[in-house]
Amino acid sequence: MLAFVTRFGGLTYGNAILMLGLTTLFWGGNTVAGRLAVGEVSPMVVVFLRWAIVAGIMVPMVWPRIRTDWPLMRPQLLRMVLMAAFGFVAFNSLFYIAATQTTAVNLGIIQGSMPILVLIGSVFAFGTRIRLLQVMGILLTLVGVTLIAAQGDLQKLLALAVNPGDGVMLIACVLYSGYTLALRNRPQVSGLAFFATLAGISAIASLPGLFFEMATGTAQWPTAKGWLVVLYIALFPSFLSQIFFMRGVELIGPARAGVFINLVPIFAAGLAVSILGEPFEWHHGTALALVMIGIWLSERKAGR
Repeated sequence: MLAFVTRFGGLTYGNAILMLGLTTLFWGGNTVAGRLAVGEVSPMVVVFLRWAIVAGIMVPMVWPRIRTDWPLMRPQLLRMVLMAAFGFVAFNSLFYIAATQTTAVNLGIIQGSMPILVLIGSVFAFGTRIRLLQVMGILLTLVGVTLIAAQGDLQKLLALAVNPGDGVMLIACVLYSGYTLALRNRPQVSGLAFFATLAGISAIASLPGLFFEMATGTAQWPTAKGWLVVLYIALFPSFLSQIFFMRGVELIGPARAGVFINLVPIFAAGLAVSILGEPFEWHHGTALALVMIGIWLSERKAGR
């Protein structure tokens, strides 16, 4: 299957823009899938099935490479377990919990704050120096996210009454930003072998959440529609997107490839409005513009 993916469309796999565009489109679609899952499958069941399916595909596919790279990964196994637990399992668990309490438009715009959260984290974790434009970008992005959380209502903001789902999503973004920062010192092994191993760890790490839902009687196994949602989440935002993103990075480098992540909130908002019929109000447009301008300012290169 991997051979087919890496060869599909002939020259297509050599087109970085198409690879990265599809990646962010699939990630944006994940916000819609999260909303469609409500009432069809419970959050912890989604998380478990997502990573069980991905691990079931990836691990057998790249097993020889995993065995080859294992001596390099084994000394950092604890780091990898934490990365999987927080970056994959906890992030996705909170993401799908948030989807039961807020809109896909909100999920996508708040998710767009992650590049800024990574920048803030890099200052504390690695002592990264930031420029004035980056500070302005951070402030604009935070204003945009706050506007979404307050649903455009100043009274709610003053009373600190925000949508709980938006708050949960923001916590999820903080966790995934931590995972992104941890990638800086990941084992220097094949990207596919590393991702397959994390997927396997994530499938195991998601079991406590699944058992909790089962013990409390809140677990809901997928309906027919729920299975379609789960399969989309597993195959597109999880499996294909990772392969396409790694290929895009290989073709044009991580710096240029990372800029494409800014398309996620745009795709998420567009898909939510067109597929789910969610309203796109003034505060959504304002917040989206603030987040995008903030990211643009933070990524501008310093002048000579």
